[in-house]
Amino acid sequence: MSVAVKRLEDYETEPRFEATVVTTECITAKGVEPEVRELVIDVDRPSFSYSAGQSIGVLAPGSPEFGHEHHFRLYSVADLPQTNDAGRPRITICVRRCSYIDNYSGEVYNGIASNFLCDLNAGDSLITTGPYGLPFEVPEDRDANLILIGTGTGIAPFRAFVKHLYHDVGDWKGRVTLFYGARSGLELLYMNDERDDFAQYYDEETFEAFRALSPRPNWADPIAWDMALSERGAELWEMLGDPKTHVFVAGIEKMRDELDRVFSDLAGSKEKWKRRKAELMAGARWVELLY
Repeated sequence: MSVAVKRLEDYETEPRFEATVVTTECITAKGVEPEVRELVIDVDRPSFSYSAGQSIGVLAPGSPEFGHEHHFRLYSVADLPQTNDAGRPRITICVRRCSYIDNYSGEVYNGIASNFLCDLNAGDSLITTGPYGLPFEVPEDRDANLILIGTGTGIAPFRAFVKHLYHDVGDWKGRVTLFYGARSGLELLYMNDERDDFAQYYDEETFEAFRALSPRPNWADPIAWDMALSERGAELWEMLGDPKTHVFVAGIEKMRDELDRVFSDLAGSKEKWKRRKAELMAGARWVELLY
């Protein structure tokens, strides 16, 4: 998580509840790496109530020999609150199978929590904590304009957030503009040929969704935020000057610098964007959920 929210070590990991995997499904296209899986889990605690936009904690088995009994990570809730037939909370999360290369040895290490979760099968158990926070709160004014910017598994909280807007809140009159970044169309989650969950909102007059893809995905080029945002630059800059506009950002931490660069171009200078962003943050209208 970014310091804009909290550090992982700041989170309380008690009490802990056992949960059971109901389903696990790969939601990236065949052959696409890294793999992303959608897990549906039931928490063995009737009072474990949660809201769209919150996160849950997972305690994966750690390395006791190094003094780490558990490895703690947070995952955003990717769907509306549900319960199973027994009244237990049912939660959907997205997990990206992670690995990293040691800069000195060149050895590849697998991410502890992500690989633990991706390797689970239906019926397996895990330990959960939370729920935590509500980084993306629905503005009280239903005329508010929302700019949602996500990348990778950062789309998960927006999937739940948009569902909440149109299913629970209803009668939303403000504009909802989603920008979703990925290296290629195959890596778009919930917005691809196999699982286009956002398609159900395309008929909503207030909803728009745009893709920001890398121009050369096989060359590890950065996501083309400049193309996706600049094409609507004048419109976006006008929205950012509207006191009813809120901006929510979710995804990897390096997004912050990339977006600052693009918005500085839209503003005409770094200084002008710095002032506008400071105004948005001071009014709690620019919120980041980064990791």
